[in-house]
Amino acid sequence: MTDSKLLAARFPKDFLFGVATAAFQIEGATKEDGRKPSIWDAFSNMPGRVYGRHNGDVACDHYHRLEEDLDLIKHMGVEAYRFSIAWPRVIPEGAGNINEKGLDFYDRLVDGLQARGIKAFATLYHWDLPLALMGDGGWTARSTAYDFQRYAKVVMERLGDRLSSVATFNEPWCSVWLSHLYGVHAPGERNMEAALAAMHHTNLAHGLAVEAICQVAPQVPVGLVLNAHSVIPGTDSAEDKAAAERAFDFHNGAFFGPVFKGEYPASLLDALGDRMPLVEDGDLGIISQKLDWWGLNYYTPMRVAADQTEGAEFPATVPAPFVSQEKTDIGWEIHAPAMRSLVEDLYERYDLPVCYVTENGACDNAEPQGGVIEDDMRLDYYADHLAVVADLLKDGYPMKGYFAWSLMDNFEWAEGYRMRFGLVYVDYKTQTRTIKKSGNWYRSLAQNFGSSNEKSQVG
Repeated sequence: MTDSKLLAARFPKDFLFGVATAAFQIEGATKEDGRKPSIWDAFSNMPGRVYGRHNGDVACDHYHRLEEDLDLIKHMGVEAYRFSIAWPRVIPEGAGNINEKGLDFYDRLVDGLQARGIKAFATLYHWDLPLALMGDGGWTARSTAYDFQRYAKVVMERLGDRLSSVATFNEPWCSVWLSHLYGVHAPGERNMEAALAAMHHTNLAHGLAVEAICQVAPQVPVGLVLNAHSVIPGTDSAEDKAAAERAFDFHNGAFFGPVFKGEYPASLLDALGDRMPLVEDGDLGIISQKLDWWGLNYYTPMRVAADQTEGAEFPATVPAPFVSQEKTDIGWEIHAPAMRSLVEDLYERYDLPVCYVTENGACDNAEPQGGVIEDDMRLDYYADHLAVVADLLKDGYPMKGYFAWSLMDNFEWAEGYRMRFGLVYVDYKTQTRTIKKSGNWYRSLAQNFGSSNEKSQVG
């Protein structure tokens, strides 16, 4: 087992250690205090969409256990907490009336963090689109981008004075491709035109939200969280290398390109441009406004080979075999070096601001044995990936912080509650929280980091 004290000593004193969650995955209380359904409430209740027809009605009951969970975050020894705000709590129909009770909950959350000396890193969108907006087409409709801009303004007017940071979107790759092309996430579409429309309108919504944030809370650093894919060719053949480059443009460039270069990748436009929605004059200027930071969510590499099928749709790739024999309980390959090469590649291709690792972690379904959860695979995963972050720092990359995914076990989207990513075990019958072996190790890391680097108290 990696010594947490030795690892902690590798990070500079201004580095930030935190934990992360998302609203729909932990809050529950989906029908309380004025909240109305999101697309995930509807999707969860459709047969065959989510494992076991699990839903977010109760989740981790965080809505009712807020103080207990804030104490837990404090106990974990971290300096920051990354959470998301549920749009259907704040503006239940997506547009129209503002729900004060919803904003009151996030007031209590942010005030509770402040009282405990913990920095608040908020995310405005973590996939829970108000269901009412599907009547207009959801993310396939341009109007949703402007609804999101208003929502961003409402939230920042209320909370901006107490936030340490804000992200517009979490992993638009998921809410675009997984949700509209692959059909795995809500709303469950499988249509390239719908996906391309969602792609552009999500990018536009990001830019419009940046405008709103800069207008009402210019003091809050604004960023975007991207689950950038470490795309690795399955072989050294020219065909596989070309496939990897196409995959990079499709999975990364569709978001990094417009945001950090003001353009969509040429290969994507050549292949799919005639199926995209109208990109109006000025859109790319709005999308590419300068950001203060960007967030990297990394879990596993993406290995691809060329799809030799005649007429295969762009990016025309198929999965290539894993190289590492190790994988997590959700079936993802464990390969920490890919995280390093990904960061290096992205900084070479784009003019990026400072980076926070906003999610990193492993699904380890270890169950309690005598009240103890020995999740050694997760612990080793954290140690290996944190070592990569320390190496990147040593080599001059602007890595500013690391948020473990996740604080606690929670609703793992289409996988329901059967996949556990938490540092803290949640017994869903009793809602009892038990810190796992990895959680105690991470707590030791965060606490030793403070003392070993003579870090001042957060106030």
